[in-house]
Amino acid sequence: MTEALLQIDDLSLEFPTPRGAVKALDGINLEIRAGEIVGVVGESGSGKSVLAMTAMRLLPSGGYRVTSGKVSVLGQDVLALGRAEMESLRGAQIGIVFQEPMNALNPTIRVGLQIEAVMRRHHRISRERARRDMLDLLGAMSFTDPASIASSYPHALSGGMRQRVLLAMAFACQPKILIADEPTTALDVTVQAQILDLISAKAKQFGTAVLLITHDMAVVSQICDRVYVVYAGTVVESGNTRSVLGSARHPYTQALLNAMPASHAPKSTLPAINGVAPSLIEPPSGCRFSTRCSQVQERCTSKPIMDIVAGAAPHRAACWSMDSTS
Repeated sequence: MTEALLQIDDLSLEFPTPRGAVKALDGINLEIRAGEIVGVVGESGSGKSVLAMTAMRLLPSGGYRVTSGKVSVLGQDVLALGRAEMESLRGAQIGIVFQEPMNALNPTIRVGLQIEAVMRRHHRISRERARRDMLDLLGAMSFTDPASIASSYPHALSGGMRQRVLLAMAFACQPKILIADEPTTALDVTVQAQILDLISAKAKQFGTAVLLITHDMAVVSQICDRVYVVYAGTVVESGNTRSVLGSARHPYTQALLNAMPASHAPKSTLPAINGVAPSLIEPPSGCRFSTRCSQVQERCTSKPIMDIVAGAAPHRAACWSMDSTS
């Protein structure tokens, strides 16, 4: 197998607050290889975006503590890199598409100039070459009139158009890794499909490793090769997308799948997961899902290990009630 381009080993991270440390990530393990699209799925507040921001070193300096673990991007420990080294890595080798493109784009600068600035920041090319490449890239993002889009300000574009501009910016330097943080939120289903198709096509074209952050199991099923299910800062299940979605073993994954509209008759009430996520200042000592789980048992007060699902390696789940093999 090829070497992982993004590898996270036993990552634990907390945010100091006056009420105590918020243990946002707890022992996260994750890897992505060239050309793979890997999903990280879970409810809001589960730690998905914190994971993405940590990989990019975008969390505010001094506002968090990494208590254990390592984050490697192209073999480099990003937690140990200096500011200048990290700035060179972002954009050129690792790109990101944020959830709300209106907040990610500069409202005072035409979008074409913003894309050109990324290209010229990381490659020694002339303005004329950057403009040609920028227009070609916008064309590749299914814009029929790239020049008109390039001369527009962000507010003049629709949400789907702005998201495609962000994709163009992310792929401007053909990065080895792309992090897409909820890239289809608030878009209609037609535009959502276009964005997912563009991510998939460009990932295959450039051999880019894609980390897709989402709360939508349907998106995972459409585009992801593998998936990590995250709950309250921990990975509770992971593996090949078909295996995880087709034979989920963790009760949380099962509950997420059961809440999908496709699993129920039209106009029927979708089931919700009972209860609320635990406080991450004082999380449960064992399984963090135990306070909401319908299959809870006495030994759930001890933390379960990620174990191989019987006959389905590398499908793993962390649940005491799971039938597993060592």
